[in-house]
Amino acid sequence: MTTFNSNAPQAWGTRPPVTPMPSQNLVKLIPGLESDDGVWRNDREEALHVSASDLERHAYCPLSWQLARSGKSGIGDAVIAGREKHAEIHQKIKEFKERQFELHRAAVIWSWLFNIIFVFIADALIFSTIDDEIRPPVDVAKYLALLALIWLLMGLLSVYLPWRSWIKMPTEKQSRLKEIENLGGFTIEPVLQPVGFIGGWAEGGRIEASLLFGAIIFGLHAIGLTWAGDKNQAGFILIMMAMLWTLIASWQLQKTLLADNAMDLARMDAGIEEDVDVAYSDDDATAGLLFDEDTGLRGRPDQIVIVDGEFIPVEQKTGKVPSKPHKSHEIQLLAYLHLVEKTTGRTPPYGVLRYGEEKLHQIQWDSANRSRLSASTKEVQRLMVEGGAGRNHNRKGKCQSCSRRYACDQSLV
Repeated sequence: MTTFNSNAPQAWGTRPPVTPMPSQNLVKLIPGLESDDGVWRNDREEALHVSASDLERHAYCPLSWQLARSGKSGIGDAVIAGREKHAEIHQKIKEFKERQFELHRAAVIWSWLFNIIFVFIADALIFSTIDDEIRPPVDVAKYLALLALIWLLMGLLSVYLPWRSWIKMPTEKQSRLKEIENLGGFTIEPVLQPVGFIGGWAEGGRIEASLLFGAIIFGLHAIGLTWAGDKNQAGFILIMMAMLWTLIASWQLQKTLLADNAMDLARMDAGIEEDVDVAYSDDDATAGLLFDEDTGLRGRPDQIVIVDGEFIPVEQKTGKVPSKPHKSHEIQLLAYLHLVEKTTGRTPPYGVLRYGEEKLHQIQWDSANRSRLSASTKEVQRLMVEGGAGRNHNRKGKCQSCSRRYACDQSLV
């Protein structure tokens, strides 16, 4: 083994010099061999697992990565502040999604109420033309009441029975889940129904909604015609009911506007642009692990947002805002870009590094960055098998900022 020459310049992406490590900093090496494709695999031909955080730590300093693998946790005020800031960010994202769901629900209810008004007005004109001698309003009411009962039973059954799965009918949500595969199962949970529920109101089943909506309309018409002694009275009752529903719709419209305002406030508080939606948020509790068995890469990006129909990973960084992205942060984001592509089957054009509230950097997902990620992943796998990680820089400021400096015997400060 050779020792580290502090005066020798180090090129980015080159293999760091091997430095003897004290026994207390050594980690147990993993048995494995390098495959023909350069990926290191175990005896079961499985790629050695490398997380996006592993790549970030290794790019910052291989020795810091080695210390983390040996169980040396990062300490310091910056680490605590970073964790608290990330928890705050994820809570804001969750609140935004809840406000977004409430707005959608309020808007749907308002649209139903508004449509009922037009139905009542149209029916008032129709019933005013009913010939009492041919068909009295009471007889029409009986037929409508029977239809309302039938539609109500059908609507309730369609809500509670998973009939879509019986006939293998694809739903809108199933199509979305298929598109984003395992990613969709770990999006922020809906307020009303869990992901994966087949059929039902919150699944957005238009058939269920139509049946229940029809039952309401037929039932209200039956009541109106039962009370009506003649066609003029029936038309008057329908007009009065239209006015009543207008008041209810106005009240619901106010709720919708308030929900829209609350969502906008939550969006601004979370720092989300107006034309962006959030498909995934890592809250360290329900967010799923993205993985690629071919390369061994895995990780959880802070967010995956939908911009112009594309899934874009976003990595939030706290602390001091740099003038340009750190190389270690870039390699971590590249890992997320690869995982999003592998998971969704769609190639994201770029990823976003976000420093603070406003500082955004786009990292392109191109061939150069693909090669860069592949080389870093394989180097980390090699170190997991062969060992020999050591400090690869001569910067006192980097050592000063390292949260594992307390356990490092090669620290420059």
